[in-house]
Amino acid sequence: MAEVSARYRQKILDLVRDHYVEAFPKTDFVPGETAIPVSGKVFDEDEILHLVDASLDFWLTTGRYAVRLERELARFVGVRHSFLCNSGSSANLIALSALTSHKLGDRALRPGDEVITVAAGFPTTLNPIIQNRLIPVFVDVELPTYNIDVSMLDEALGHKTRAIMIAHTLGNPFDVDAVTGFAKANDLWLIEDNCDALGSTYRGRPTGSFGDVSTCSFYPAHHITPGEGGAVFANAPALKPLIESFREWGRDCWCAPGKDNTCGKRFEWDWPDQAPRGDAEPKNQCLPHGYDHKYVYSHIGYNLKVTDMQAAVGVSQLKKLPGFIESRKRNFTYLKEKLSDLSEILMLPEATPRSNPSWFGFPIALRSEARQSRDQLTLYLKEHNVATRLLFGGNLLRQPAYRNLPNYRLACDLDQADYITERVFWLGVYPGLRAEHLDYISDLLHTALAPS
Repeated sequence: MAEVSARYRQKILDLVRDHYVEAFPKTDFVPGETAIPVSGKVFDEDEILHLVDASLDFWLTTGRYAVRLERELARFVGVRHSFLCNSGSSANLIALSALTSHKLGDRALRPGDEVITVAAGFPTTLNPIIQNRLIPVFVDVELPTYNIDVSMLDEALGHKTRAIMIAHTLGNPFDVDAVTGFAKANDLWLIEDNCDALGSTYRGRPTGSFGDVSTCSFYPAHHITPGEGGAVFANAPALKPLIESFREWGRDCWCAPGKDNTCGKRFEWDWPDQAPRGDAEPKNQCLPHGYDHKYVYSHIGYNLKVTDMQAAVGVSQLKKLPGFIESRKRNFTYLKEKLSDLSEILMLPEATPRSNPSWFGFPIALRSEARQSRDQLTLYLKEHNVATRLLFGGNLLRQPAYRNLPNYRLACDLDQADYITERVFWLGVYPGLRAEHLDYISDLLHTALAPS
């Protein structure tokens, strides 16, 4: 029976190869007609083969591919533990929520504690702070790195400050020396949002390996893409069960899907009451002896797991990641050289000192000398089939969702965040772009910005 199944599987996979050739033909670039996106998935038949192979198992939750991807991701980033989840946004939520666990004792983050972050960024770096009833403390960023202004950290520090949660903007690492040194000196948790920077390094060490907890994203725009998905990384063994718990309903049990009684005493645990609840509470305040460990919940968690089919695509993509990283770096360098003569009009991006970014995008700031507005320039590019994006939410405090934020603190003026909101956009450098695409973008910008 197994031989017959294997033979049919191989026939199906052979047909998938033929399907790929017919369904995804290579096309030539036609300037002005071919769309140039800022990002996109780059794949071949191998990703589809992995996806179909996983689907034939019909194992619909995490399985063999997820285990493999977690192991290989941890090795790539240089951390002990890797935990897949359904998005980078969920990864950020899990990462911060895990630090609120009562099992961390005095180090647990509690409602009302402060978390330092930047005002100019993506909402889901900020949202977990608010969702966990913590208080964001906003600092500004620096241009042209677009990362946290570390000179503002001392101003941001207060007696309630317990953590820092910031991202490496568009793949450009923040000043890791300054941030980690500040966190250690003040006994702060560091949550490192690496969603846009997988493959970037600082002092030769991968980003995502510096925080107490870190994250990455596999959304199609990112460095690898299983379609959707993300991951949480950590080194401390004590954080492993907490991250798993918040990812999986808040459960206390650590059995893998489809497994039972990993602890060897599934029906033998005692569950003493963790905290007195007042005189009016009933006597039976804790679970009875032997309550099934698979149905004991130590946290208010979520179900944020990934499917094995997504993980299978991720396994294939991860093999290509070194090549993707080199393509991003090469495209960034090429585009910057092509635009260097426009530096009096355009503020071009700079890598943070001691870093080697795996660029997610190419940010551009219009200087005051530019005769066009950002809207005029990005509309011109759009009319010529070149896509652009703004630097996420700009100053998030100007966004409708955060205009009436009840609890936050400003450590400084947000002049650069406002500048980003009004004058910055970014272009793509993803591996699907070639020199001919970048030449076309450069020519358009030169034409648009030429003196009248």
